[in-house]
Amino acid sequence: MVNRLVLFVSGICCMFFMACGTSPDVPRERIDFTEGWRFRLGDTPEAADADFVDEEWRMLNLPHDWAIEGDFSKDNPSGTGGGALPGGIGWYRKTFVPEKSDVDKKIRIVFDGVHMNSDVYLNGVLLGHRPYGYITFGYDLTPHLKWGEKNVLAVRVDNSEQPNSRWYSGCGIYRNVWLVKTASVHVGEWGTYVTTPVVNESEAVVNVQTIVFNETDASTQITVCSSLFDAENKCVAKADTLCTVGGGTDTITVQQLKVASPQLWGIEEPYLYTLVTELFDGDRCVDRYETPVGIRTFSFDAEKGFSLNGKPMKINGVCMHHDLGCLGAAVNIRAIERQLEILKEMGCNGIRCSHNPPAPELLDLCDRMGFIVMDEAFDMWRKKKTTHDYSRYFNEWHERDLRDFILRDRNHPSIFMWSIGNEVLEQWSHADADTLSLEEANLILNFGHSKDMLAKDGEMSVNSLLTKKLADIVKQLDPTRPVTAGCNEPNPFNHLFRSEALDIIGYNYHNVNVPDVPANFPGKPFIITESNSALATRGYYRMPSDKVYIWPERWDKPFADSSYSCSSYDNCHVPWGNTHEETIKLIRDNDFISGQYLWTGFDYIGEPTPFGWPARSSYFGVVDLAGFPKDAYYLYQSEWSDKQVLHLFPHWNWKEGQDVDMWCYYNNADEVELFVNGKSQGVRSKTPDCLHTVWRVRFEPGSVKVVARKAGKIVGEKELRTAGEPARIRLTPDRSQLAADGKDLSFITVEILDKDGNLCPNADNLVNFNVKGDAFIAGVDNGNPISMERFKDTKRRAFYGKCLVVVQNKGKKGMVHLMAMSDGLQPADVEIVID
Repeated sequence: MVNRLVLFVSGICCMFFMACGTSPDVPRERIDFTEGWRFRLGDTPEAADADFVDEEWRMLNLPHDWAIEGDFSKDNPSGTGGGALPGGIGWYRKTFVPEKSDVDKKIRIVFDGVHMNSDVYLNGVLLGHRPYGYITFGYDLTPHLKWGEKNVLAVRVDNSEQPNSRWYSGCGIYRNVWLVKTASVHVGEWGTYVTTPVVNESEAVVNVQTIVFNETDASTQITVCSSLFDAENKCVAKADTLCTVGGGTDTITVQQLKVASPQLWGIEEPYLYTLVTELFDGDRCVDRYETPVGIRTFSFDAEKGFSLNGKPMKINGVCMHHDLGCLGAAVNIRAIERQLEILKEMGCNGIRCSHNPPAPELLDLCDRMGFIVMDEAFDMWRKKKTTHDYSRYFNEWHERDLRDFILRDRNHPSIFMWSIGNEVLEQWSHADADTLSLEEANLILNFGHSKDMLAKDGEMSVNSLLTKKLADIVKQLDPTRPVTAGCNEPNPFNHLFRSEALDIIGYNYHNVNVPDVPANFPGKPFIITESNSALATRGYYRMPSDKVYIWPERWDKPFADSSYSCSSYDNCHVPWGNTHEETIKLIRDNDFISGQYLWTGFDYIGEPTPFGWPARSSYFGVVDLAGFPKDAYYLYQSEWSDKQVLHLFPHWNWKEGQDVDMWCYYNNADEVELFVNGKSQGVRSKTPDCLHTVWRVRFEPGSVKVVARKAGKIVGEKELRTAGEPARIRLTPDRSQLAADGKDLSFITVEILDKDGNLCPNADNLVNFNVKGDAFIAGVDNGNPISMERFKDTKRRAFYGKCLVVVQNKGKKGMVHLMAMSDGLQPADVEIVID
């Protein structure tokens, strides 16, 4: 059994800052540095120089993804796996004037993510290079600043060598950028670490570790003050520590706070405290910031699975890639929040960050909304999966990147486990050219193992030792959480398993091997780190529904089907995967399985398995790329949540006399009865072996209705009607009031209806959009994996009756008016308040 684990804190240190009451100065500022950048696509080496003239370059705000603005093409080097969108080299430049009053401060620039191979220059001086496109990094600007004068920050981004990810990566400075101002004596970056070694109903012990840096020449005495506030802003615990910090050195203080009758962080009630850290030089506050804190206990047990705050529960999670559909990889808090809201409504309680460090905003939202996160570092180690991937940089950069990843994220209560890799090829032995020599192994591992040992065990020793090295780095920085990896080799001789460094055994797929886990890995907890890979196209149904389509026949065998569509009956999956129902039942019936992370929550750009061009986005999601749920969404909702569910599908527009399979997902009922134009088609009930009901009926225009009963009483009804010809448009915004911050979004569902208001399930009308007021169209989508329409446009075809338009405010208060028009249809409009 993994040691009982406790606590944690959410958010990155220095999320929010304010002036200390005892000082007129703001001791620390974290400034949004995303506005007013200039951009040019193409390599312009001279743009690194401060005097370069960039006035003709495009002006934009970050985050920015230039690839999502492009056209799909089978000739783009990213391939369909990377979304068939363009890559290239781009330059960004920003001019700013540091205030002379800040001359005694330290100024740092922080990039949450740049994809990829970034070079950052300040006034022509190269500050550094980072190849990994998913990592957060920063540089000290202070030595090269010109106070009170124009300074130029220039960033070169090279994403020209593709493919370098097995999914859509995006291109550019696609996450947020921050300018951090501190005094010369300050807490270091990610310099606070909070844990709770003791948690019970009466008391929680909160340990706070703080690293204080003194970047002056003189030794100084500093008081470290840590205050914990509850959600009502009441101080519940406080500690002060006086320490001496030598000039040009740092010191670590460790403090203990005790909280009486603590409120625990949980899935339904993710309660957060706030830790306020202050540094005082005498009476003067020289640093101050806040860290959200969540107090909770959890355990992974080899027999009983997962428990949170002492209560057994299943992790009902999903895997998520980082793109935001038509917005691309460019981070937007509201777009991420919308995804999480849709998943939470489904009954999802967990997120796996597949397969790279996520945007910090995702973790902040998971803290606040209550998700169990599996935070993942790498998709590959030293063995490549695509031609130009991170394996080229792994030997040099893996230790730095892994340390930065853990230090950045370890204070989030939503994170319950670390993953050091996904389906890495080091699971297996290969007698090929990339087998390491002793010298190469020692260079990577920094271990002094003997040549005899390596000669005896060969690559197994190298890969097992590498696994142990990565796990040890994690445990050195955060010993409170377990380490796992997503493995697609269930054999106990898998080198990652043989290392004995993994605290939790994680399988990707291989359901048939799951029952053998307790015998093969005695005493080890287990989780399905990636499940199913079931395939579906929203709105498409292939009958008979009791026939299972395994596409492709084999992972390495070409596959083609003229429909470029996958059935939504939960009867289509990849050969290494399973149907949704199969895995739900497997986990339900085995206590030792901690849960699953379903592949995937949302469709994502790239990896359009089982198809090739012109398919350019995935079919795996239970929610499509536009954010519209597929039918399997309601299966999970009926099994994972207590919400009343009665979902009847498919639609009721077929050829007269055609046999149609009608499925129903439901819960909180004993039976369901189907009626076609008022005539009963029989009563059905779910069974432990079948989580849906089905009727094969003859289509006749009119209506089909399902009635749910519990103890003989009707508890729900759902009716579908045959739709006529498309007649009008309906617009439904997810939010009709936005913050005037220049970033907030409204996602507006566009539906094609007949004259009676029925959705036209096969409509593909082209819809044009026009927006008036201080807003613009940020993107359009419809969930069609083979659409060649641009994501950045003012028009979109409906796909099975629906499409999406996303409206973004410009930062000014007022009223926004969106009009949707299509030839032959009654137009629609909607108003959105920007406040």
